[in-house]
Amino acid sequence: MPDLFDHALQERMKSEAPLAARMRPRTLDEFVGQEHIVGEGKLLRRAIEADKLFSSIILWGPPGTGKTTLAQVIANSTKSRFETISATLAGKAELRKVVEAALERRRLHNERTILFVDEVHRWNKAQQDALLPHVENGTVTLIGATTENPYFEVISALISRSRVFQLRNLNQEETGIIIDRTLADKERGYGNKLIRLEAEARAHLIEVAGGDARNALNALELAVESTAPDASGMIHITLDVAQESIQRRAVLYDKDGDAHYDTISAFIKSVRGSDPDAALYWLAKMLYAGEDPRFIIRRLIILAGEDIGLADPMGLVVAASAAQAFDYIGLPEGVYPMVEATLYLATAPKSNSAGAYFKAMQKIEDEGQISVPRHLMDNNRDAEALGHGKDYVYPHEHEGHFVPQQYLPKRLLGTYFYSPSQEGYEAQVTARLEMWREAQRKALGITEIEHVPEMSEEQMQEMKRRIK
Repeated sequence: MPDLFDHALQERMKSEAPLAARMRPRTLDEFVGQEHIVGEGKLLRRAIEADKLFSSIILWGPPGTGKTTLAQVIANSTKSRFETISATLAGKAELRKVVEAALERRRLHNERTILFVDEVHRWNKAQQDALLPHVENGTVTLIGATTENPYFEVISALISRSRVFQLRNLNQEETGIIIDRTLADKERGYGNKLIRLEAEARAHLIEVAGGDARNALNALELAVESTAPDASGMIHITLDVAQESIQRRAVLYDKDGDAHYDTISAFIKSVRGSDPDAALYWLAKMLYAGEDPRFIIRRLIILAGEDIGLADPMGLVVAASAAQAFDYIGLPEGVYPMVEATLYLATAPKSNSAGAYFKAMQKIEDEGQISVPRHLMDNNRDAEALGHGKDYVYPHEHEGHFVPQQYLPKRLLGTYFYSPSQEGYEAQVTARLEMWREAQRKALGITEIEHVPEMSEEQMQEMKRRIK
């Protein structure tokens, strides 16, 4: 008798489950989206259909993209034993029980075990280390699901033994398919109800769901269940009803995760690329999601030096002033100096010539440090005994406040790291600098010139990492 009651309870829970849970695809044919990994002929689809998922996999993607659903599809398709653990609730003890049972099944029945670990990034290093040997020896085949970048949040040993599949937000057409299918499904959806979903309401649900199928179905469920049918029994979902059901887009933004770094990257690249409209959009997204404004301002100050530079020296002044103004004002009014700095920098002429510093740093790494020429040394301590500072010529005592003399070590004379751009103020520097360099070459007899070539972005980033 208890089994009958348990069965009845399970059936009732299924029927009363939220719409999004009821509509989970059960097969690959019902699965919508992610064609790049489960489309016809793709590796993962072939492995699932042939029940040949022998290597571990990690499913990585935003909420509502189908990670857990895909795991359940695999569970429905495989002859292996399928076990599920939530990393938010289970620890080493629960894992040990699963592993012991898996070993017993393998020993007695030669039955494989697939272990699905939801939110695998929630396990700390010690917990992930405890799983590793059982994945390595084939006791379990791991399916890990994570919203965080597994290359940062999952230990490298597990990553090296797994295939990572990245899931993407659904596009609008795919979200629309899920909504339409739900309205037509008589078993799990609303196919037995009379529902008229206006085109504008449907478009709103799709747009504001933002590629998250769960968001779309939750909103649809709220709209249907909270709307009384008319005299004919029709539930009429208007745009107003849809807007009430999903009033605000939930911006995906974890301040310690990929969305944080990806969004600030998009913001900086938009300012660097002189697109003020895109820059404002990404700025608004960050502030809307609760990003620390000071983090954004710090990045603007860095950008002013790195990407605006001497093409517009006021860029650094504006960015630094925005930081000071924000400290005085705070939010919400403090957004104005942030916006002003963003727009100023986005529309300013651009120069990355300050990167010449890294070329000089590379030269030091390649050739080692060279002693300071004696005439440039400090003459306050050892002038009499060692002749430090002797023969140095003070430029301000000469016409134009310039005198050609040696400033680089002798074997680096004629090496030029800095190449001014032809943008904005910096264009004025070119003629003046070339006049000084020519005078210096004549005075010092420099015959060989080396203009150190510009660094690629990859070289620049690598140099920055080494400096840090």
